[in-house]
Amino acid sequence: MDEKAKMEPGLPSETHELADLSSRLIAMIIDGFLLMALVMVVFFVLAFIGGEGSESIIQAFSLAIPVGYHWYFWTRRDGQTPGKFAMSIRVIKADGTPLSDTDAVIRAIGYNVSSVIFGLGYIWAIFDKNNQTWHDKLARTYVVTKDKQRHTVDV
Repeated sequence: MDEKAKMEPGLPSETHELADLSSRLIAMIIDGFLLMALVMVVFFVLAFIGGEGSESIIQAFSLAIPVGYHWYFWTRRDGQTPGKFAMSIRVIKADGTPLSDTDAVIRAIGYNVSSVIFGLGYIWAIFDKNNQTWHDKLARTYVVTKDKQRHTVDV
């Protein structure tokens, strides 16, 4: 199984096992259901209190909610959304450190990039030696298992 190494001068190397694609898919499905429920509640509330002309506010929230959801969990919850937590995987930067606020926003917006052209950005991970999607490459991130492992992979 492929793994990702964190190499810093003067520090012992730390390695992480790359998450398999099936775990990533299941985590994405779980997060998709949670996001859909959250968006539906917010839309219902906005439609109820907004009345006529609330369409533009709803469109803004439809973009902001997924970005905010992922930003919060990736930066404040050890790189794990609820779906990733359920699958014991998490997101880290290429150097092995946690995501910054900027990294998380780039990666979340990158989901849209991966979805363009029939989801080719997601399919890309099947052929990538490090299981990286386009949004992983944009944000310079890896999805790894929660536990550290013993082998390294070229990055």
